[in-house]
Amino acid sequence: MPAVSGASATASDPAPRSLRADARQNLDALLTAARTVFARSGVDAPAREIATEAGVGVGTLYRHFPNRAELVAAVFTTEIDATAAEAQELLAQHPPGEALDLWITRFTRFVATKQGLSAALRSGDPAYDTLPEQLMGKLGPAIGSLLDAAVAAGEVRPGIDPLELLQAVGDLSHRTPSPDGTPNPMVRLLLDGLRAR
Repeated sequence: MPAVSGASATASDPAPRSLRADARQNLDALLTAARTVFARSGVDAPAREIATEAGVGVGTLYRHFPNRAELVAAVFTTEIDATAAEAQELLAQHPPGEALDLWITRFTRFVATKQGLSAALRSGDPAYDTLPEQLMGKLGPAIGSLLDAAVAAGEVRPGIDPLELLQAVGDLSHRTPSPDGTPNPMVRLLLDGLRAR
């Protein structure tokens, strides 16, 4: 995806307030489409495939995201935010142990959207510099709150490090992704091992 001139949305602010309603709608459509295409085809998918999925022209894609790195970072950031926010929503609607299981399922879907991102993160592109910190800084506390609630309810054994659990689930999901977004059997086995006996 070559660099072209034009205003861009940054990963930290994917929907600036100054955007007109139609431009904001296009931006949202592009981020949703890119998330879908990246999960299906990886982060190196053709720009035309993303634009077609969004129902916009390739020029619209380039106006918002002059280069591939900015688009990848924006998708990744919005997914981090949405995944983190869902932890409290699930705790409000389900018992703690069930909320933890449902969030882990959500996290495995998040992992599926980042096919090929590991190589991109090692590329040295400054657009990716803050992504690892955002990932651990937002998803760590999210899974930590779920674990704390489940431990307090007596549903999960104490002493589990939330960041280690996040890393373990991420590793298993990345190595053997499930096509339907549900946790693979090894993730299920890991979660069963957390249960208080």
